[in-house]
Order: sequence, then C-alpha cells, then structure tokens
Amino acid sequence: MNEQSQVAAKVFKLPVAKLNIGMFITKIETTSSKIVISNAGQIRNLGDIHKLRQHKIKFVWVDAERSASNCGLPKPKPANHTTTDASVNASLLTREQKHENAKELIGEAKGLIKKVLAETFEGKAIEVAPFEVLADNMIESMVKDSDAMQCIAALRTKDAYLLEHSINVAFLLVTFGRFLKLNRDILKQLAVGGLLHDIGKIYINDAILHKPGKLTDEEFAEMKSHQTHAIDIVAQTPGLSQITQDVCLMHHEKLDGMGYPKGLTAEQIPMHGRMSCIVDIYDALTATRCYKEAMSPAAAFKILLKLTPFHLDKELVYDFIRCIGVYPVGSLVELSDGRVGIVWEAKNRNVLHPVVKCFYSLTYKRYVQVENVDLLKSDLNIERGISPSSLDVDPTPFY
Repeated sequence: MNEQSQVAAKVFKLPVAKLNIGMFITKIETTSSKIVISNAGQIRNLGDIHKLRQHKIKFVWVDAERSASNCGLPKPKPANHTTTDASVNASLLTREQKHENAKELIGEAKGLIKKVLAETFEGKAIEVAPFEVLADNMIESMVKDSDAMQCIAALRTKDAYLLEHSINVAFLLVTFGRFLKLNRDILKQLAVGGLLHDIGKIYINDAILHKPGKLTDEEFAEMKSHQTHAIDIVAQTPGLSQITQDVCLMHHEKLDGMGYPKGLTAEQIPMHGRMSCIVDIYDALTATRCYKEAMSPAAAFKILLKLTPFHLDKELVYDFIRCIGVYPVGSLVELSDGRVGIVWEAKNRNVLHPVVKCFYSLTYKRYVQVENVDLLKSDLNIERGISPSSLDVDPTPFY
C-alpha cells in the first residue's frame, strides 16, 4: 500500500527514505517487530533522519494528525468525507500506480541488462527475444502514460549509471521516434538498440570506466575500444535488425567523419544512427557521473546545439529539443514563489504550463508541504530549470 492510500488512517507505515521534517514518529519497525520508541515526537531536523539511517531503520510509523501541516503529508480524511473527495483520492492512486508500474518495468529492464552483461562477459550469446518483449512493454507503457515513464526514468543513481543509461537511451529513442511519427516496429528496433548500445563496456577496465578524473590519452583509447568490442558482440548475436545494430555501433560516429569506431561520414550515417548520437550525449550530460554532476536539460541542449552541424545533425537536434521540451517531465524547476518541484505532468500541455510537484522552498531553505501546482490554473510561472546538484537536499523521495 502506498502513502496516498494510507493517509485515511491516523497512523501508518512510511519508509525512512520518505521522512520529512515535522512528521510525528510513534514507532520504529525492525525486521522482526514494531518497537514503541520512548522519545516519540516530531522530526526536528535532518540529523534526526540521519540517525535513523545510521541505525539501519528502514520503516517507521507516523501519526498524520500530530505531524506538522507543512511536512508533506495530507491530513487524514474524516469518516464522512464526500464522494468528490473519494474521486480525487482514486485519481491520485491511479497516478501513483502508474508510477509504480513504471518503476517495476525499469527494475525489470535493469535486471535483464545486468544478467546479459554478466553472461556476455562469460562468452554466452545474447538472446534477443527477451529484449524485444521488454521493448514492447516499454512502448506500451509509454503509449498509456509517457509522463509516468519519463518521470521515473529521470530518477538516477550514480552507482548504477551503465544500467540506467542504457534504459534511458532506449526510452529517449522511443520518445524521439514517436515524435518523428516512426512506426511501432521501428520504435521496437530502436529500443532494443538502446538497451544494448553500451554492451562493449563489459570488457573495459573498471578503473577506467569509473575513474573520477579526466582520462589519459591511453585510457581514452581503451574507453573507445568498447565500440570495437561491440562490433564483435553484435556480429555474434543472431536476430538483431539492421536498425538495432546501427544504434549499437553508430552512437559515437560524427557527421564530419571524426567519430568512432569506423569514422563514418554524414552520408554513411542513417537517421536512426544520427538520432542515437543525440540521445546518447543528452542522457550522459543530464546524469550524475563519478567525475561530474548532472546538467539541467537546458544546459545540455546548449551543448547539443554547439555540436551542430559538424558532429550532430542540426535539424534532428532541433526536433529533439522540441520533442523533450524546455522543462522535461522529471526535471527540477523553480517557480516564481521560490518553491522547487518536479515537472510531474506535461501531456497535452504547452511547455510552459506543466503540473509541478513542489516539495522544497529555496526562499526558506526547508521542505514544504507537497503540492501539485497546475500552472494552467495558477498565477505562478517557471523561473528556471535547475540541476539536482544545485540543491542542498535530495529530491529522490518525491519521485
């Protein structure tokens, strides 16, 4: 049961990762039992939450009525709440369920990629069928609710970059392909290519792959060799379509012929190969890595534009920016009242008026009550997009 459905009760279970200042804790749950704590009370600062984590507490029991009004918890509904309230709650649950479904799908994708990476390293052939099934599920999920998938895909973990990057490249290729009105079969081939595009990195030394500083010329040469390894892996994998192979092998090629592994020139790089170059760079720029913080989408767009027309296809870069939007779902923005939030919904809206899930105030430097602000119905506006590294708090629990 998620938090939205639990608030009907006075006291409910909550993961420590989702605690906020002002919540009133009554019990701590260990792996074996619920323990009533002697100093039950409100969380006064982030240090209180840190202590719970230090003691490896995973869940606590929170009293919603005794929690502060600005802690991010809705108050319990009275027993005689109206049908309208129930309809609103049902809508919220539907939205939360869509996010849970997206999380499950992404978890499934991580598991498959991790398994195949290990098996490929051991010399086993890649089975394409499971990736095709996953690609179909991914496309179906995006058709039903692209906002939910995009929001969850934006949730990144530095230590899981290779897995998440592969999934996001697949997701972004499908999103881009849908924007360009490509047919579903091509979308599927693009997705499989995205999921497998970094397969050659299994043969790169971990010390180089995860080096926190700048690579030497020798190290960079080894890093580039992941595409040479990919050529061999692709050649030994039956059932890969030409589009899928091109996505795997062309995402580091440049229109001016200065890319790798083959130094292809513009006339040798088909549209889907050019798309993979754009998507691969964008996702790498907007992810936190061992050697850099994540950029905001707007900052990443500026770099993509600077790489045209010699490296990237200029028209496709403009199409990609129009496709993703200035404030993509899942990105962080600051509103005109100083609150920070996650772009939560954008479907069938113009780029400047999404729904924003606010959770923090830059003005007061503290968490605020979580609120979904519909900018179509509000006098507020987006001041700017911001990167997660510019905040002193972790936005992860609010996705």
